[in-house]
Amino acid sequence: MRHFKNLVRPYLVWSFLIIVIPLFLIFMYAVTTNGNSLINIQFTLDNFKKFIEPVYITVFMKSIKLGAITVAICLILGYALAFIISKFKEKTQDILILFVTVPMWINMLLRTYAWMSLLSDNGVVNSLLGFLGIDPIKMMYTDFSVIVGLVCNFLPFMIIPIHTSLAKMDKSLIEASYDLGANPVQTFFKVIFKLSLPGVVNGVIMVFLLSISTFVIPKLLGGGQFVLIGNLIENQFISVGDWNFGSAVSLILAIIILVLISVMKKLDIDGMQKGA
Repeated sequence: MRHFKNLVRPYLVWSFLIIVIPLFLIFMYAVTTNGNSLINIQFTLDNFKKFIEPVYITVFMKSIKLGAITVAICLILGYALAFIISKFKEKTQDILILFVTVPMWINMLLRTYAWMSLLSDNGVVNSLLGFLGIDPIKMMYTDFSVIVGLVCNFLPFMIIPIHTSLAKMDKSLIEASYDLGANPVQTFFKVIFKLSLPGVVNGVIMVFLLSISTFVIPKLLGGGQFVLIGNLIENQFISVGDWNFGSAVSLILAIIILVLISVMKKLDIDGMQKGA
């Protein structure tokens, strides 16, 4: 037991340095005014009140909108791909899941630049359309380009948890459903989907949180005119220099994440109980 404690101590020290201290600093910046010294600290909630101004509420609602659209597309595509993969033999499933994760090995910035070359006015897609005699389509710096970037970058985070739930599913329950007279549609919605609900919830939460908090994809594919919560935080720290308001927005985002994780855990428990 003593040896185990000795092994845990370096991890606790490391966690304190890279997690606890940064979070504490963010909290202190969020609840203090700009230009405070350690001797004369003035606490305030003005940084949080500033977030409810119309311009920032618009940014928040835009983030929720694009995040919800991204989640919906990823859920449809991800569930279909995960379901198809789960039908293969176990070794084949491992290979197919590997193909799903391979794009994640490439830096997200490089993947986003690749989409810029594909969707630009003189890009591959418009060049192909021109070859077919079709007028070029404006795709860059639109909702479409941002959503395409979000979906393609975060789709694996939907596929993997859903596939995990489907792969661990007791196949005898599906056979029992057919024996009791259920058709394939009824079996899917009343047995397969309910049993895979924990994976669905995990995927939805991960994709949604990544979508609303990213700043690289909207900045590059949106041309800087698409400001999501992640972009707002980046601008406050890098461009504006208002670390207090940036910390407050970061703290608000952290609270949203904690609330969603709590909902996720509740749905996980409910899904397991329904599956049982």
